[in-house]
Amino acid sequence: MTPHNSAKREDIAKTVIMPGDPIRSKYIADQYLEAAHLVNDVRGVQGYTGYYHSVPITVMASGMGIPSISIYARELYSQYDVENIIRVGSAGALNKELSLGSVVAGMASCTDSNIMSQVDLGATFAPTASYSMLETAVDHARKNGMDLAVGTLYSTDAFYDDANRAMKLAKLGVLAVEMESAGLYFAAAQCGKRALTLVSISDNLVTGEVMDPEERVTTFNQMIVIALQTAVTMEQNRNKILSFSKPEK
Repeated sequence: MTPHNSAKREDIAKTVIMPGDPIRSKYIADQYLEAAHLVNDVRGVQGYTGYYHSVPITVMASGMGIPSISIYARELYSQYDVENIIRVGSAGALNKELSLGSVVAGMASCTDSNIMSQVDLGATFAPTASYSMLETAVDHARKNGMDLAVGTLYSTDAFYDDANRAMKLAKLGVLAVEMESAGLYFAAAQCGKRALTLVSISDNLVTGEVMDPEERVTTFNQMIVIALQTAVTMEQNRNKILSFSKPEK
């Protein structure tokens, strides 16, 4: 157990689906998992473990923002031996071609966060997704006739963008803005584990279109299915896929 997670180690599956909102965590567990049961409710950050196509899956909220997801992801990786985390959430499109409800996979994540300065690299670290997880998600989307855009996300600490950084990054091809992916990818890199971010477009900063809050909770089903199918494949191939290869001595 940790200060933020009351679950026993055996209560948490090797792959965790991680929405930001605890309400969405419960929604996924109720709608998609069999025999789901509550394993954590510290600070109201609900976590459930159940089965999807007979594969154990945990769904646990991360809260909002890089500091919050950094805590939960780091503890899941290091204290609960989780191998894969798939963030599922909402994002604002920075491309007019992305309609409301479109799903985007974050291949990499730009950020204005200072979270990575703690390791004092003397260089700029580029937070990226696990290639094996990204490839798996793209493959499932294609096989099921689902549209999945793949590209760079902007992960920001500031919901209200007074500096207009999001639209400046849009000119560099960044697809969408959200608030967690860089923290998740950095935690995965620190722990030698795997991570992927899937986001569904809830508003478009170019066209001005906006989805209402209730729709954000209940209409992101395509993203959730891609995440769950990816989780099943990662679990089935768990002993075949390495996070990275270390040279032999």
